[in-house]
Amino acid sequence: MFGRRKKSDAADGAAGEAEQVAEGVDPETADDQPRRVNLPPAPRPDGPWDISEVREPGEGRVDLGGIFVPGVEGMELRVEVAGDAIVAATVVLRESAVQLQAFAAPKKEGIWGEVREEIASGITQQGGVIDEVEGPLGWELRAQVPVQLPDGTGGVQVVRFVGVDGPRWFLRGVISGQGAVQPEAAGLLEQILRDTVVVRGDGPMAPRDPIVLKLPDDAQMVAEGGVKEENQEESRFSGGMGQLARGPEITEVR
Repeated sequence: MFGRRKKSDAADGAAGEAEQVAEGVDPETADDQPRRVNLPPAPRPDGPWDISEVREPGEGRVDLGGIFVPGVEGMELRVEVAGDAIVAATVVLRESAVQLQAFAAPKKEGIWGEVREEIASGITQQGGVIDEVEGPLGWELRAQVPVQLPDGTGGVQVVRFVGVDGPRWFLRGVISGQGAVQPEAAGLLEQILRDTVVVRGDGPMAPRDPIVLKLPDDAQMVAEGGVKEENQEESRFSGGMGQLARGPEITEVR
């Protein structure tokens, strides 16, 4: 059974107080309670993995420098660009996709709790809807994001934001398509994220700096006519960590 916390601009204050009382929290001092942010990274018995934890990271995975992405039959792998740097990889599998992006993080603190709050705030400010759910990969956001459809009318895109804190890094996944609409159908995408290997490197990096990727040696260029490049700073999601729209792509079909 998954836990669920709903977020909306019209939160029910009375229900919130009742919940706090049930949990032994005095509503009068609730604002003084510590926020669920900057917690130490949780154990990762099932991955994703740090490079130091895997003997042969390239076995069955695509080497993108900053991350090794598992290869599965029938997938397309697209890398995405911000400025002059490759900062994300998207695995497309049938009618679903997961975008993988790794960032530097503090040595002794995780940042996923804080990032969740920022993403949720950015989406609700746009008029979207957020559910915070304890799913197969831990706490995640299931979002209904307002989008403009090709015919100019407004619509909603369903997206799942998942994240894992590792040693001095944070790996975020954005699941879209059928795997977001029907999370029970996203098992293979979730396993791809779990089996991803992150290469943080030993050099100094500021927290939240993207871990830059590289093209695989045998990448095949595939034209994506008319695709617009998106700068990371211009992302519609807050926190500088939310690139959802596609950038220029290089696709490898496996």
